[in-house]
Amino acid sequence: MQTKASLVLLQDFADKLVQFVLQNGAQYCDVRAENITSNGFLLENGQIEHITSKIENGLGIRVLVDGSWGFYSVSNPTSFDELKNGATDAVKSALHYAQIKKHKVKLAQTPIHTDTVNHTSAKIPTTDEMIKLALDCDKIIRRRRRIHKSSIHMHHDEFQKYFVNSEGAKICQNYDDTVINMAVVANESGLSETVNATEGGRGNLKLSVNEGKILERSEFISEKADKLIDAKPAKEDKTTVIMNPDFVALLSHEILGHPSEADRVLGKEMAWAGGAWWAGKLGTKIGSPELDVIDDPTIPHSLGWYKYDDEGVLASRKSLVKEGMLVGHMQSRETAFLFDTVPNSAMRSTSYSFMPLIRMACTCIGPGNWNPEEMIKEVKSGYLICDMKVPSIDMLRYNWSISCQYAQKIENGELTELLRDVIVMGNAPDFFNSIDARGKDFTVRPITNCGKGDPMQIMRMGNGGPHIRGIATVKSIGN
Repeated sequence: MQTKASLVLLQDFADKLVQFVLQNGAQYCDVRAENITSNGFLLENGQIEHITSKIENGLGIRVLVDGSWGFYSVSNPTSFDELKNGATDAVKSALHYAQIKKHKVKLAQTPIHTDTVNHTSAKIPTTDEMIKLALDCDKIIRRRRRIHKSSIHMHHDEFQKYFVNSEGAKICQNYDDTVINMAVVANESGLSETVNATEGGRGNLKLSVNEGKILERSEFISEKADKLIDAKPAKEDKTTVIMNPDFVALLSHEILGHPSEADRVLGKEMAWAGGAWWAGKLGTKIGSPELDVIDDPTIPHSLGWYKYDDEGVLASRKSLVKEGMLVGHMQSRETAFLFDTVPNSAMRSTSYSFMPLIRMACTCIGPGNWNPEEMIKEVKSGYLICDMKVPSIDMLRYNWSISCQYAQKIENGELTELLRDVIVMGNAPDFFNSIDARGKDFTVRPITNCGKGDPMQIMRMGNGGPHIRGIATVKSIGN
């Protein structure tokens, strides 16, 4: 009851703030009221390290004054007078920066919506239910002799969000996320190998976190970590690679999703996060005809599933690359005006405490027409690259290096020896142009820790794709 009452109060504050700010000189204002409830725990080697439970309430107020932004956020506000003071400071801040700002902010027009959206689970998992599942996974993971450590972090988060702006939009969105992160460390004779897995999604627990799938996944990562102790490293080789959907998810995220954010394309994040090598190349060929890329917040149950972004723009599927041609970027209302296009529902913030930024929702390489087995059979010599690990990308998202959790050699169309500590490297245009096959097996994976902005905002989203085949350099760490 306290949660619902808090949100009702916040909504009332938000509605009043919009009118107050307009009366005090703003040309535009939006307010986001949010209530966030989180429950989770960390289990290590069968022992609960900690249990967390928290509720956050607050408002984020964004004002546009004389072509410059101002922002104010507050947690657990108790009076409207308190909010008026903060909103007044946001207007004053915007006016100050407007005096030195060379390029005034203008917003592209967008339809105005009033709506209530529920992307919630029919049954909310209790902490006890989640701990039971985690303990079952831990037992499976640690039954192998060489497993040194099992770490399982699981949490369920409920979000109630209200958006109102000075143009008349009023949108309520309610959703919940359930996520489990599992990590396994195997060790013998001084060699350690780590394999991890993340499962989960948004809304409808039976679909987003299936208990049988989680238990199977815990068996898989335990077995794989154990076998990697006996695996060989790979010799450096520029050759054919077939990447599985989990690895493709991180590849899509790092060298397709981030450079498609219009603020990066415009160089607005160059000082701390970099830009995009394909800036100014809209309408040009950047890859083979086998490369199709989308960003889609309408995919049900992904961690990037929503109906409206944090500017009140209706969610839509965005085509970023079509048959190798760069055709679009993710846009805010501000950048859409600069590109003379329409906003496409890409603005999100981690919470009410932050200004929204252009963020991926669910950036993926689209499916093709191949069976993955047929893709492998055509390869005389190459590698099957499996499951994401750690990325290293340059400032323009041009040169990239991504480690995988394991790989297998392909010889004469057959999978042979298991390989450990493998890194895949290339540059974006050469790799994109080398792609000659995409599988039918489109899969979306959960991404829980994407960082962007200053101050840093950690965002959840989906990324994915099918198996893809191309040319890249493969090597193992230390080789």
